[in-house]
Amino acid sequence: MLPGPQMRGVCRYSLPAGRSNSATRLAALGTWYWIGVAAGVGAAIGVLAQGVLRDPRFAWPVAAVAAAAVGYALAEWAGAAAGLVGALLAAVGTLPVVRGALARGGTRGGTAALVAGAAVVIALLALVPVLGYLLALALPAVGARLRRRRGDRHAGLRILARD
Repeated sequence: MLPGPQMRGVCRYSLPAGRSNSATRLAALGTWYWIGVAAGVGAAIGVLAQGVLRDPRFAWPVAAVAAAAVGYALAEWAGAAAGLVGALLAAVGTLPVVRGALARGGTRGGTAALVAGAAVVIALLALVPVLGYLLALALPAVGARLRRRRGDRHAGLRILARD
């Protein structure tokens, strides 16, 4: 016999109950999740701005304002701060990648398209819990590593050129 509305103690699904369950699950995630998403999406905005605008004088303020606005929409003031920090850290970390690609003969449009694709991937990865925080912190570390490697790559050739 199929359970009907007259049976007591049977869990029945209804649309209002389903909506309240999903709202309860989202609330259980907590604000920390949305702050992490704001940091990760801010990092994606910073990468995108640096790749498209290329000049830090323009890219960093645009990224900061856009990421703060998106962060505020996600998690109010804490999200705005996380988005701002994520955007600035990511823009600083992306700067050597963009400059290096352009210095090695990459076109502006091609570099911007590749960096925009990376920004989309970063924004999607930010939806994974805690990964938004890690992305915002990892991007400047990658940029610092690229900066350090750039100076040591041809050190031997410079010594030979002094003759």
